[in-house]
Amino acid sequence: MRTFGGSLALAVALTLTGPGRAADTIRLAVQKTGTFSWELAAIRANGLDKEADLSLDVAELASPEAGKIALRAGNADIILSDWLWVSRERTLGAKLTFYPYSSALGAVMVPASSPIKSLADLKGRKLAVGGGPIDKSWLLLQARMKQDGIDLKSEVTIVYGAPPLLAAKALDGEMDASLNFWNFCAQLEAKGFRRLAGIEDILPKLGAKGAVSAVGYVFDETWAASHRDAVARFIAMTRKAKQLLVTSDAAWDKIAPLTGTSDATLLKTYRERYRDGIPRRSIDDEERDARVLYRVLAETGGRDLVGPAAELDPGTFYHAVAGD
Repeated sequence: MRTFGGSLALAVALTLTGPGRAADTIRLAVQKTGTFSWELAAIRANGLDKEADLSLDVAELASPEAGKIALRAGNADIILSDWLWVSRERTLGAKLTFYPYSSALGAVMVPASSPIKSLADLKGRKLAVGGGPIDKSWLLLQARMKQDGIDLKSEVTIVYGAPPLLAAKALDGEMDASLNFWNFCAQLEAKGFRRLAGIEDILPKLGAKGAVSAVGYVFDETWAASHRDAVARFIAMTRKAKQLLVTSDAAWDKIAPLTGTSDATLLKTYRERYRDGIPRRSIDDEERDARVLYRVLAETGGRDLVGPAAELDPGTFYHAVAGD
């Protein structure tokens, strides 16, 4: 994963399959409105699934939680989730594993004319937080501000709520600032809002050496061991799709209808932020930084977030090939 060049070489090697071979089926549980559907659209439009000799059986679900249930029940092979959940499930006995999908994170957004110029200026203001009190971006932001002696929970008026609702309230001027998921931040950005700070910007202060994938492909390691070649081809296929979405604006034509908007400015912002979040680091580097951030999250969020384990569970990250 260090470079797209190496990824494409792997993709070519893995898709040289023999004639007459039946395609391997992989069952995917996908949130209908999520960005995984964007990647799948690019895969299918460009025949990358056939090139990888894979048959993708896609179940569209209403929420990420439904995907987790499907995976644990054996009704799906791969879902999208985060390494924090994977590590917690592993401590509870479920041998799940994680491979990076995206490092796109949320941001603190303010209106263009806002007098708020730095994170310290949030004191005494009203801050909307999407995802609730144990949202990972919110916990990381709290940890960063504590380094500067600022306790956001006591010095800021916090409003929790559903991400789309809070984005609407921000547009209506009901909030001084908002911390939301990256796609809702993109919506605000397209409307002229200013990025006060991206969560990726604060990670170095918390000990991370680079971008860390918050979301990844999650699957059972026992299943992966018995389908290792198919998993490798799946990963290579998704890398090729990401490379296509980086290099070709035309490839986004198939994705535009899935975004729920026809606004050219918003579509451009979606495209740019999606590209920014494509993983480009080695798995070892990703895992090393995830361990650092896990400790920060465990300290800030406690057992309600991470469960009983003080450290990221070994095996949380999946290594597709040697040196990945």
